[in-house]
Amino acid sequence: MSVQIWTFLFVGITFTAYLTIAWLTRVSDTRGFYVAGQGIPAIANGMATAADWMSAASFISMAGLISTLGYAGGMYLMGWTGGYVLLALLLAPYLRKFGHYTVPDFIGDRYRSNVARIVAVVCAVFISFTYVAGQMRGVGIVFSRFLEVDVNIGVYVGVAIVFVYATLGGMKGITWTQVAQYWVLITAFLTPAIAISLQLTGTPIPQIGLGSELVGQGTMLLEKLNQIHADLGFSSYTEPFAGSWDKLNVFCVTLALMAGTAGLPHVIVRFYTVKNVAAARWSAFWALLFISFLYLTAPAIGAFARYAMLDGLHGKTEAELPEWFHNWERTGLILWMDDGDGRLAYTGAERSEENELFRSGNLGAVQIADIRADHQKWLSGDPEGRDGRVILSQAGLAGPDRDIIVLASPEMAGLAHWIIALVAAGGLAAALSTASGLLLVISSSVAHDVYYRIINPQATEAQRLLVGRVVIGVAVVIAGILGIYPPGFVSQVVAFAFGLAAASFFPAIVLGIFSKRVGTWPATLGMIAGIGFTATYILGSIYGGWSNWVFGIGPQGIGVIGMLINFGVTLGLTPFFPAPDQTVQELIMTIREPEGAGPALDIDVSAEAD
Repeated sequence: MSVQIWTFLFVGITFTAYLTIAWLTRVSDTRGFYVAGQGIPAIANGMATAADWMSAASFISMAGLISTLGYAGGMYLMGWTGGYVLLALLLAPYLRKFGHYTVPDFIGDRYRSNVARIVAVVCAVFISFTYVAGQMRGVGIVFSRFLEVDVNIGVYVGVAIVFVYATLGGMKGITWTQVAQYWVLITAFLTPAIAISLQLTGTPIPQIGLGSELVGQGTMLLEKLNQIHADLGFSSYTEPFAGSWDKLNVFCVTLALMAGTAGLPHVIVRFYTVKNVAAARWSAFWALLFISFLYLTAPAIGAFARYAMLDGLHGKTEAELPEWFHNWERTGLILWMDDGDGRLAYTGAERSEENELFRSGNLGAVQIADIRADHQKWLSGDPEGRDGRVILSQAGLAGPDRDIIVLASPEMAGLAHWIIALVAAGGLAAALSTASGLLLVISSSVAHDVYYRIINPQATEAQRLLVGRVVIGVAVVIAGILGIYPPGFVSQVVAFAFGLAAASFFPAIVLGIFSKRVGTWPATLGMIAGIGFTATYILGSIYGGWSNWVFGIGPQGIGVIGMLINFGVTLGLTPFFPAPDQTVQELIMTIREPEGAGPALDIDVSAEAD
């Protein structure tokens, strides 16, 4: 069977399973809708958390970044993994003992302020929409290639599926759907990695294959990659802190991803779905174990794909190009100009790591999307299309889109059609699992924290559920638009979301748990200052042509500075404002008591909030 038929088969089976699970786990109350009735077993919650966590950025884009950046790409792996450990040990058990539905709920009650609650809602919505843009782009990429439809149509299909099972089952349906999605995505990631490792190095363990000799060549894989990079004018694949990724930027991006992980609302809410604090700790253990299967394999698949791509394409004539290149060329996501002699050329001088025209605002995200769409028409013979290769090459966009590396690697290696289709189903599972969690965060932030907690505290269960589902409907439309016109590639967009979370939520949550002295206004103004600075810097860098004027730090790592600003403003203003009242201080001490010393809380201290 062809790749397309296999893909239809796998996608049809998995999507049917997701919708069936959503129907069987549908809910009729807000407790089930927002926190799955707080009855999910720890190991199941660990799988769901892993699926929620391993988004399109992890499945599709992280290995692509490692493949492109080499050593520097490890900052994403270190930041996201380390951040999860930080969340599991430092924050999750305390937040679970607090016992509410959302992060804005914690902020509003801990700081006893509806103003703080509203600021937290705005932060949660802004972060979630930034994050979901990357997921929808991932969905569009998968559909575009493997079902041979327009990227936009792929986004529409993904939006429709997420809308159905997110609105029908709420957090309960999403959780059990994510359990199924975990097994789809991890099987889809490991299967080609094992097959390619066997093919290139003769070992079935990708991690060992990464440090092994290439079959029949007597040369280590990484040594061969370094040699190819040197021949083509790229920096060494294994050299640390090369090019634009100096030590400071690698450190800042890693730290921003770590702190951002510990402040991401869609990850934190997963710890509200289990029965008690002990289950929260165990679900963190299981999630980290399940996550490690993919994260420890990503460097290997990135290196395998880099070798296969450079060795298989550079210097080839049009007639010599492999079939997979033409398959992906039709999507507009891989693009090379020849160097005048009829052969493809891919050199370090041709493509810089920093996309100058894109960064300067001379060629924005919407323009790039339009040019790619016109180029696809041109490839298909549509008279309304145009050859976009010259324009995109001038913008530094020649070569492969980083987001196709994992998806294209089975084709590069000539693996069986069913493996190629399985990878497509895995990419969709990764993107949709995270998108559904993010949409629920948006829904709960508006329907629970604004509508119920502030506007209409007397709202019935039916009214609250209706508002929650309507908000998801609106949010999913906006998510689709962001997927069609994303502000960057998947991992870049996701890194922005992590930076925003680090700059807003992380200081407020840490100080809210571990300091009884920090009051309402210092925390609120700190969140505003942190996310305001970070968002301005990111938007200015991407759309306004700003240089990296803060110590040379790029927009993906600027969340660290925003986080420090938040801490500085909060702690600097604390002496000038009164401490929280006795009720809040007792709440803090109860949260920090060892497990067994007190029950999980469901305390509403917002009655006197401003």
